[in-house]
Amino acid sequence: MCGIVGLLIRHPEQRVHLGEWAAPILDCMGDRGADSSGIAFFSDTLGEPRHRLSLFAEEPACDWSSFRQQLASDLDPSLSFTSQARHALVETLAEPIAVDDWLRQHRAGVRLLGAGRSLSIYKDVGHPRDLIERYALRKAHGTHAVGHTRMATESAVSVAHSHPFTAGEDFCLVHNGSLSNPYSIRRRLERRGIRFETDNDTEAACRYLQWRMQEGDTLETAIESGFDELDGFYTLLIGTADRLVLVRDPFACKPAVAAETDDYVAISSEYRSLAHLPGIRQAHIFEPAPERIYTWTV
Repeated sequence: MCGIVGLLIRHPEQRVHLGEWAAPILDCMGDRGADSSGIAFFSDTLGEPRHRLSLFAEEPACDWSSFRQQLASDLDPSLSFTSQARHALVETLAEPIAVDDWLRQHRAGVRLLGAGRSLSIYKDVGHPRDLIERYALRKAHGTHAVGHTRMATESAVSVAHSHPFTAGEDFCLVHNGSLSNPYSIRRRLERRGIRFETDNDTEAACRYLQWRMQEGDTLETAIESGFDELDGFYTLLIGTADRLVLVRDPFACKPAVAAETDDYVAISSEYRSLAHLPGIRQAHIFEPAPERIYTWTV
């Protein structure tokens, strides 16, 4: 049992409320899983060729000042850097793969959580309420968010195993359910040179969809192929730079509810987590149908 969270703000003048409105949804879904939690925010897009990178220090006492100096010296003297507790955000000219390789060589205790031009991601173990307070997530601005609360059933409790999972740039995925064939998918992708970070089944789904898109599929056709390739039960919520995408497996046994108004689209595993949203009583509220792809664009 896990909780999924999605929120897309339709009007630019209301995007200052993204974190304020999303945080209570995530907090409420802590009842469905308090082992770990995470949320991805999509906001103003950086101009090329800069990238926004989200980092996490596995040790609580990371010296971010010396980390920044070494990273700037080795890869990009012009980078900008902000840190809070165990998280840091970097805006840099360096390619994400170059930064990831540098981390593995020089700072193995720091993990790259996500990369792109609009994506910022926060994850940690424990109840989402702690995540929200530790990283001041109510203050986040942006266009849309994808979040998750986890009750671990098939792999370790750690930041690496928590959702959202990312693959490629400005692409993340959260999952409620369980896949029965993640290792067969993983072996196929590893033979194609795709590197995995964990043994979590959700990572297999995330990297499978990203691989299909790298091969030329649209996200929708990649998901359609997943109906045949992803064996198990799932509700998947996906975030890209400009949209939210929701899909449930053919049996739709994992819960999901969506609420639409002129101002926002909100998605959760349970309606009660949406009750605080403005105008919720006038919203179009529905249970997404099985094996149907729902897309909302910024």
